[in-house]
Formats: sequence, C-alpha cells, structure tokens
Amino acid sequence: MNEAQSLQRAIDEPVHLAEYDPAWPARFKAERKRLLERFPAALIEVQHIGSTAIPGMPAKPIIDVMAGVASMAVADFLFEPILDHGYVTSVEFNAGLTDRRWFMRHANGRRTHHLHVVAYDGKLWRKRLAFRDALRTDAALAERYAALKRELALRHGTDREAYTRAKGEFIRCVCAS
Repeated sequence: MNEAQSLQRAIDEPVHLAEYDPAWPARFKAERKRLLERFPAALIEVQHIGSTAIPGMPAKPIIDVMAGVASMAVADFLFEPILDHGYVTSVEFNAGLTDRRWFMRHANGRRTHHLHVVAYDGKLWRKRLAFRDALRTDAALAERYAALKRELALRHGTDREAYTRAKGEFIRCVCAS
C-alpha cells in the first residue's frame, strides 16, 4: 500500500471500538515527547485526552493528543510545520474550526493519532480536561459513557462524524455539571 492509499483508507476507516489497551498511555508519552522535541518553544503543554486516556474505556484505538499554545495565531503558524512532522489534515475542515486546529497521523491505512492544537488554558482546553478527569474519577459515569459509545458505534459504524456528533449531548452534560 502506498502513502496515498494508506491515507485514503485511514480517512474512510469505519468506527471500530477496541477494548482498553494498557499500551495507550505509553503511545501518548512517545508522541508527546516527539512533539515537544520538535516544537519546544511553541507548545506550552501536551495532554492525553479522549477515550484512550481513560483506563478501562473502550475506544477507537487512536491516541488523542491536545497541544496547548499561546493563541490560535500560534496554532496557525504551526500548521505547515506540523504537516511536515508526519501529520495530515483537511484545510477545508480546519477552516470551519475557530477553537482548534486538527491533524491526523496514520500508518498502514489506520489512524494512529489525532492532534488537537488549542489555546492553552482556554475554554476548549479546560473543557476537554474536565471531561477526561470526570471520567477518570467517576466509574459509574465512565460506564455510562462506555455503554453509549458501544451503542453509537453500532448505529453509526460507517459515519465517524455522526458518531462524534451523537456523543455531544453526553459530553455537554458532563462538562456543564
């Protein structure tokens, strides 16, 4: 499979949840180190977010990384250098985002990492960490989210955007409390 085929396969990859893998935190740490070595002056903080950051949580086996920068202007400045560092993205998709820039790494036709570059300690930064931390500390809440994710993966297995949108209300409720 060539690079173009691998990318297209990763883009079209269906929603598939894997059981929690204890190797996910190490994969995050390796990517965090790689990013901080490449962008030491620009990245204020790098955090593991998403379901792979929640012990025991089923997840799409894609490491979600959130990198905090001083402003969205810095995120835009990093856009091309991040692409040169092994990530890909959709310019059109990012044009519709006001609070983050989104990138993806892939290998062998599978997504391996999502990188969300956001304003450090801004609203989105705090919201994503609050959601992660709520799931890490409340086992019953985490189980409800896991059940929802399983149901939605069955319902929206071929539509990643619908799957993500369908989780939105649960996430909003957790972050509002």
